[in-house]
Amino acid sequence: MTRTVGWPARPRSARRTSLWCVAAAAALLLLPAAPATASPAPVRAVCGPADPGAVHCLAQVRTDVHAGLGVRGPNARSTALAELPPGYGPSELRAAYRLPAEGGTGQTIAVVEAGDDPQAEADLAVYRTTFGLPPCTTANGCFRKANQRGDAAPLPPDLGWGVEAALDLDAASALCPSCHLLLVEADQAAGDTLAASVDTAAALGATEISNSYAASESNQNAAFAAHYTHPGVAVVASSGDAGYGIPSVPAAYQSVITAGGTTLTADPGSARGWTESAWEGAGSGCSAWVDKPAWQHDPNCPGRMTSDVSMDADPETGLAVYTTDETGGQAAGWSVVGGTSASSPMLAAVIALAGHPARFPDASRLYTAAAGLTDVATGSNAAGTDCGGDYQCTAVPGYDGPTGNGTPLGLTAF
Repeated sequence: MTRTVGWPARPRSARRTSLWCVAAAAALLLLPAAPATASPAPVRAVCGPADPGAVHCLAQVRTDVHAGLGVRGPNARSTALAELPPGYGPSELRAAYRLPAEGGTGQTIAVVEAGDDPQAEADLAVYRTTFGLPPCTTANGCFRKANQRGDAAPLPPDLGWGVEAALDLDAASALCPSCHLLLVEADQAAGDTLAASVDTAAALGATEISNSYAASESNQNAAFAAHYTHPGVAVVASSGDAGYGIPSVPAAYQSVITAGGTTLTADPGSARGWTESAWEGAGSGCSAWVDKPAWQHDPNCPGRMTSDVSMDADPETGLAVYTTDETGGQAAGWSVVGGTSASSPMLAAVIALAGHPARFPDASRLYTAAAGLTDVATGSNAAGTDCGGDYQCTAVPGYDGPTGNGTPLGLTAF
């Protein structure tokens, strides 16, 4: 079957201050934190440009691909809808990363969003039915939606993150269909409300928490780092979609596993059957405010370097996503969506499949797990910037900023 594919400050240690970092940070912080859209396919950032320091979601939707409403594929009621929707679905993603179809029993993946997605559960049902995944509903105990205080009501207003929420729930479902799903909805797209929602997700029993949003790192962000640390819970965040530059938070926090992004392409002639290169929009950068973790040893960044590992993020090779929420500006139905918003919930799902979230109080395990990762050594995210081809912006053998230590190769590393 053919498929188409603001925050209180903590001073930075003087020993890590350099004139270049200060000048670059000062200059870049004057610019809006707008996601890059350099993929050959026309794409739209779901949350649009953000003011400096503001939190925005990272989903990017292709505007040239749309497949209408309703269940498709073998489970469609009409033979006219027998083709699966465009974009990668569960079978392609499992094949690309050599993941089992089963696993994740007892795991709960939380996705943290800003505002309510009123159609989240109904849209998820269409996605899972289309791809033959088991139902995940409130009635059967698999799906739960809560506000940032952990209550079923009142829910916040719809803030236009519907496509983001659908991407996160669909991506987690694709790789871990047996996992329970928890949607926590923050009152606002702000650092304090999203941090509180992460705490709530952990309190409600999440074993993995995915955060597909970002704000540019600044001297105002350190106060929220503690909210992204929960013993026994793996906290994952997207590296950002603006390419090489100032790192994003929460991705730069030491306790967070940062998901960078690749372009994932079918390659039937290769042994793996797939090839990956660094996606040019994938965020990476050297922190000016977060100390370098003891387990990170890259030579040219004295602070926390992002990212840690990566998965498919290029909207050109994006995921099939279903949503009827049009507040983000996207027509209802099937779309192809990417951004590092996709890599974060997928990585959370891989951790859930392996079933050992307590191994991930931070990303340290992934720096000694080369045998369980596919190294990505081509591509760059340095468009419009000058990092001289350094590993911070260019995929190279071993560790690099755009793709980290590589992409999952089965569950050995997890």
